[in-house]
Amino acid sequence: MKKLLILFAAAFLISAGVQAQDTSKHKTTTGKSTHMKDCIMMKDGKLMVEKNGTTSEMTQDMTLSNGTVVMKNGTVKTKDGKTMTLKEGQCIYMDGKIKTMSSEKAKPQ
Repeated sequence: MKKLLILFAAAFLISAGVQAQDTSKHKTTTGKSTHMKDCIMMKDGKLMVEKNGTTSEMTQDMTLSNGTVVMKNGTVKTKDGKTMTLKEGQCIYMDGKIKTMSSEKAKPQ
């Protein structure tokens, strides 16, 4: 009886772990992730925040996880004091990495 109870508990724990896996970052057949990273981007001269797939205009300054501050006018100030301004189509991720977005992503919809 004790062995049966232990076996049942082990099976329950394994199945619970399988159910708890995050499915939001599964890859498509092309190998690209279907989950977009959150970022702040310059689009049509406005600073836009993309979070959880929703895009809205940036209304206040934001401090990123690495200490970089993005101001609502597009100025980016790193923790070590360097400053720059985001250009059209550029995106800064929440970890402070900057990337120029493809023309498809930067086009208004």
